[in-house]
Amino acid sequence: MTVEAKKETLGFQTEVKHLLHLMIHSLYSNKEIFLRELISNGSDAADKLRFEALSNESLYEGNSDLGIRVDFDKDERTVTVTDTGIGMTREEVQDHIGTIAKSGTKQFFEKMTGDEAKDSELIGQFGVGFYSAFIVADKVTLTTRKAGEQEAVRWESAGEGDYTLESVEKATRGTEIVLHLKEGEDEFLDGFRLRSIIKKFSDHISLPIVMSKEIPAETDEDGKETAPARVEDEVVNSASALWTRSKDDISDEEYNEFYKHVGHDFQDPLTHVHSKVEGTNEYTLLLYVPARAPFDLWDRDAKHGVKLYIRKVFITDDAEQLMPRYLRFVRGVIDADSLPLNVSREILQQSKQISTIKAGAVKKVLGLLKTMAKDAEVYEKFWSEFGNVIKEGVIEDHKNKDVIAKLLRFSSTHTDTEKQDVALADYIERMQEGQDKIYYVTADSFSAAKNSPHLEIFRKKGIEVLLMADRVDEWLISNLTEFEGKQLKSVAKGELDLDKLDTEEDKKEKEEATKDFESVLTQIKEVLGDKVSEVRITNRLTDSPACLVTGENDMSLNMERIMKEAGQSMNMMGMGGVKPIFEINPDHALVHSIKDEQDDERFADIANILFDQAILSEGGQLDDPSAFVHKLNSLLQGLLK
Repeated sequence: MTVEAKKETLGFQTEVKHLLHLMIHSLYSNKEIFLRELISNGSDAADKLRFEALSNESLYEGNSDLGIRVDFDKDERTVTVTDTGIGMTREEVQDHIGTIAKSGTKQFFEKMTGDEAKDSELIGQFGVGFYSAFIVADKVTLTTRKAGEQEAVRWESAGEGDYTLESVEKATRGTEIVLHLKEGEDEFLDGFRLRSIIKKFSDHISLPIVMSKEIPAETDEDGKETAPARVEDEVVNSASALWTRSKDDISDEEYNEFYKHVGHDFQDPLTHVHSKVEGTNEYTLLLYVPARAPFDLWDRDAKHGVKLYIRKVFITDDAEQLMPRYLRFVRGVIDADSLPLNVSREILQQSKQISTIKAGAVKKVLGLLKTMAKDAEVYEKFWSEFGNVIKEGVIEDHKNKDVIAKLLRFSSTHTDTEKQDVALADYIERMQEGQDKIYYVTADSFSAAKNSPHLEIFRKKGIEVLLMADRVDEWLISNLTEFEGKQLKSVAKGELDLDKLDTEEDKKEKEEATKDFESVLTQIKEVLGDKVSEVRITNRLTDSPACLVTGENDMSLNMERIMKEAGQSMNMMGMGGVKPIFEINPDHALVHSIKDEQDDERFADIANILFDQAILSEGGQLDDPSAFVHKLNSLLQGLLK
């Protein structure tokens, strides 16, 4: 069949141009990883063909042999990697190579620093194995044909601003990638060097990786040639799925290299768990926790992470079927023994066996994290990368909520540092005698939380408060209302129940202040009108004049701001008619001055200033900042007279 020539030149997506620029300028000191990445892509292509052929054997095109071949040509200065996998259509080549169509791309490039070592680590997080070819090549030619399709396509680029696509003929399915090596990269035109790279990085791949081997001529004792020199194919790797081997027979290096294959990462993982579950539903799992968060960690719909095999036959990498979203950073494989090989993705979603496997895998990962948490230094590294994602588990996984709660870490007034290293169990151990609640404050930044006026009475009494400044914290604490029998209580909601910690003198002073300021409270309420639901004497403040409080069951002011920023229609003063409570500190000089103020207009100005200051101290925004400035200036001018 003759393929009609159809060649076009297309430009790379902006992000790909940036990435290729970094690749071409040799950010990697370990150049040999290009071969591992291309072999891993070939292995993935074979896995996909295996799965598709379960329901359509004709895709094998009469040849069910799957493998990868590596060749080199010293004269042409090329290295070629060929696979017999599923191949790609013209559209797929354009989508997967000409474009990086994933969320998180912008954030990834914003992290680029110009520091080569750090940037190379970030590229490893990006999952861009194919582009690593440009580390050693100044031109790459890819020829591919999708299994079951007639048209093949050739992609070619020098790694600059554009690439070409043209229709060609290709007799077999699969993909061939030819690397035209740069000057100075002759080390990769050596068979021994290439074999050593394959053994180092890809020995565990279950597909055979084949290279040609030169066999010298054989001679007898008299020197007479008995067999001529020849070239034979040789399988370079052991082609044994790593997870099927005994743990005792696998070295740490082998575990790490397998992670880099399945995780498409360039760094060693933080830890792993390898386990065989026996019984009515037998399966083997090998799961890893990465050392760094991938660039698309916050893409909650990402369809990668853990691969499912059935007796070493790839089925799916739809991560959500095998691991909940809050564990979407986990990488690895699960190989089941008893699931039917003709299972489809739709049936898979409804399979009770899959649900059982998923539950078992989650239990193993949570157990792994529990063990990791015993090493504070290691767990700190993990939490800094994945802590916010783990917090989602309390919201999503009710069954394991108590287990996940023990894994949580927070900042607190115990150390007053931004480092999140306080476990809820640690907090309980430090609770004062008579204290029966775990106190926390939420804000839109650590600084705002640390300096919140709501903490003043707690600091005075030496009561620890958790400082929550991550956006997910608002949803977290709405789902985590107690821990080990201790209620979690916001210091900015409802009445503070500190009676057990108050002295009789404290209680008496509050009663007297409330009675003494009764008329002032009424007058402030009249001034503020429907901006507030109530005005009362505070038992929270020691240094600030006033603060805003929400009702025990109302949405926090911080949550309202988050919802508003997300496009919800509401104002800062509440949603659905909910209004804050305004608390004043009777011991503050400004509040004393308003008590003795005889001028109603001046009284109103001071009351509004105190209210606006309370909004600002909560991290809120004023509806009319200019009016606030005008009132404040008038007050200051009056003091100067």
